[in-house]
Parts: sequence; C-alpha cells; structure tokens
Amino acid sequence: MTVRWRILHVEDDPDIRMVTGLALGLDPSLSVRSVESGGAALALLAQGDYVPDLLLVDVMMPDMDGMRLIAEARALDGLRSVPAIVMTARARPGDVERYRAAGSLGLIVKPFDPVTLAARIRGMMADAV
Repeated sequence: MTVRWRILHVEDDPDIRMVTGLALGLDPSLSVRSVESGGAALALLAQGDYVPDLLLVDVMMPDMDGMRLIAEARALDGLRSVPAIVMTARARPGDVERYRAAGSLGLIVKPFDPVTLAARIRGMMADAV
C-alpha cells in the first residue's frame, strides 16, 4: 500500500509525540512528520516544501494553542482547506462541537489507544471526503 495521507503532527510533549509517531507509523497509508510546537509547524509550512493532507494538533501548547495554529496554517498559500484533528487531555462536554465549529474534523482525547489511533484518524478523514 502506498502512502495516502501525509500528517503533520504538532505536540509539545515528547512522549506523546513518540507514541503517536510509532502508532501512526505502523500504518503504511500514513506518513507522519512530527514537530514540537506551533511555531515550528508554521515555519515548516511557510517554506512550502511540505504540504500535509492533515494537521493533527495538540490543543494546549506553550507557544500557541492548537486552534490558533490551525487558523494561521490555513492562512498560508495552499493550505486553506487542509483538514485538522485536535488532540487534548481536557475534554469537556461541548468541546467536540466547539472544535468542529472552529474547523476541526474531530477530537482525540489523551490518553488515546495507540492500537486504534490510525483507524480513528482514517475514519475521520474518510468522513470528511
């Protein structure tokens, strides 16, 4: 199977970044590139050499929150319609609706099951197509 979706994963916690990368790396239809901050993600995207098919973004990061990152990334050339999924450890009632209203395909609550993570993301992506 060839790579179907390129995912830019943005997460400040190195352990979660590693687990996510390992979990998604087992799926041959996914190619994952991970960065540690919103600033690093925007710098990578602004170069124009890497255009992801999905932004997988932590909501709470020290330099900028995930929703701001998604908005700023979508303001860059060629990224206006890039889909996004948010990840967070703090999910309250109504968060899914709030994140969807802000342009996210869905919400993955941390801690997540690494075994099912790729299937969940593929499902959200398929629902969006």
